[in-house]
Amino acid sequence: MTQPIFMVGVRGCGKTTVGQVLAEVLGYTFTDTDEMLWQLTGKTVSEIVAEEGWAGFRTRESDILTRITQEHTVVATGGGIILSAVNRNFMRTRGTVVYLHASEQELSRRLQAYPEEDKRPSLTGKPLIEEIAEVLASREKLYQETAHCALDASQTPDDVVYAILHQLDPSAAS
Repeated sequence: MTQPIFMVGVRGCGKTTVGQVLAEVLGYTFTDTDEMLWQLTGKTVSEIVAEEGWAGFRTRESDILTRITQEHTVVATGGGIILSAVNRNFMRTRGTVVYLHASEQELSRRLQAYPEEDKRPSLTGKPLIEEIAEVLASREKLYQETAHCALDASQTPDDVVYAILHQLDPSAAS
């Protein structure tokens, strides 16, 4: 398999952590859309949203997605990348889309343990657990319809990577 692998899911689900391990195991390059955006603009997501609004950020995010997609690459995407039908279609037709999901409680625990408010603005302005619940409710269907496989991300990164490898090639992960 040479096609790119796209990691999708809400903030805190482990797209970057799992994506880095998966890329290493497969001998792929790893890239993160938010990190690449920062490298190209010198601005965090929060700074771009403050200057250009969410629409400006989403336009930049879509551009980054198409620019960095290539064979032998694992791409950790921003949690809202699936809000665009163009992005959903692009990822589904260009590669394999892996949806990492976890409970609201697990996501809240992770985000409280590793807060990145300076990089990622609140989407709703509500308390964290309420925001997570609202975002999951509004995006779950889009994640499900975009993904080729959905996996429980509350396990260890190594266990999640093993599950992904099994989904990609059941005979190779035994």
